[in-house]
Amino acid sequence: MNRVVIAVLLVFQTLCAGVYLYDILSGLVGFRTKPISWALYELIQIGAGLGLILGVVVTGILLARSVRAQRRAEASLRMASGAFMQVIAEHFDEWQLTPAERDVALFAIKGLSTAEIAALRNTSEGTVKAQTNAIYRKAGVSGRSQLLSLFIDELMGDGLAENGRLSA
Repeated sequence: MNRVVIAVLLVFQTLCAGVYLYDILSGLVGFRTKPISWALYELIQIGAGLGLILGVVVTGILLARSVRAQRRAEASLRMASGAFMQVIAEHFDEWQLTPAERDVALFAIKGLSTAEIAALRNTSEGTVKAQTNAIYRKAGVSGRSQLLSLFIDELMGDGLAENGRLSA
């Protein structure tokens, strides 16, 4: 729905709620009001009720749209995550990484430190450093940021031209 339409509906719903609150408070506090005809009073009450019901319906519609959008976003995220893992697996196969190197490379891509990787794998930091150096050598990169950049560039669909400038 258009933002203007939603804003108008919110203002209308607020006015409708205000009618009910004014009616209740005037009875409790005893505000002096000019008497109006019973028919007009009933029409105001019916209009206020319909306005509040309209607000509930519009809220339901917007909530349903929001839930659908969230589900689409979650599905897209799952697809992107799957695509990312496929790209990683293809590169690991191409580089002929050992199972241990694959684990270390995944942890490195996730951003874990050498000490954290060593603790998770129950190995020494020296072993992890040797494995990361082997990974970087096989991948043809000089460090963790370049390793991650390989995957990001591929997922972006070759967004960078060969000469280093952004392609149109």
